[in-house]
Amino acid sequence: MKQTEPDFWVLEYVTITKDPRTDLVVAIGGTDKAADILQRTGGFLSAPGPRGDYHRLPHGLPVEQQRRKATAASHALLAAGHSVHLDPTLNMLVAPDGEREAALRYLAGLAERAAAATTSSEVAEVLTEVAAPVHGLLPLAREVVVRAWIAASDFQGAAPTGEPDPIARLGSTATSMSEAARAILHARNHAARPAQRSATTSPPPSRAQPAKSRRR
Repeated sequence: MKQTEPDFWVLEYVTITKDPRTDLVVAIGGTDKAADILQRTGGFLSAPGPRGDYHRLPHGLPVEQQRRKATAASHALLAAGHSVHLDPTLNMLVAPDGEREAALRYLAGLAERAAAATTSSEVAEVLTEVAAPVHGLLPLAREVVVRAWIAASDFQGAAPTGEPDPIARLGSTATSMSEAARAILHARNHAARPAQRSATTSPPPSRAQPAKSRRR
């Protein structure tokens, strides 16, 4: 017996997200009823696209206004019975410090793991989180310092003659952070090695003396 596929209401699914290339907030999918809700409650505009019409917010809206309109539209759609995916970065109901608090909890958790470590391999795991070349905390923090240094160099003029330039020192600070990451990785590699027991040295076996020949 041939099994028939279920009838999904795919066209009623609505996705509200932000296009990374244009920074426009777009809504894709939905029925004519959903389009009416998007236009009335969120101020979305209908626009032709390569795969059919879609909706977007007007150009040039501030970020907070984009979030407010997207959140209002998504909740109106949900109340009308539509299935909606709202980009978390557009959700006004998400706590603004949620990501920062999660990062602080993560750092506190690493400190607790280091303090509670019972083996050198557990210490190595924590150090890996700190200094891993791509996604380690220290290399990521260094990237922030480098970008801030480049941006501040464009905004700030040169320091007065004879005075140290604090902005220029950000470059050497980034270099120091790279060296610190390498030192931590070296310590991590050392901690990851299995502990070697110190073997007690025993004196080498003495050579057997040849038996003396009997006198006749």
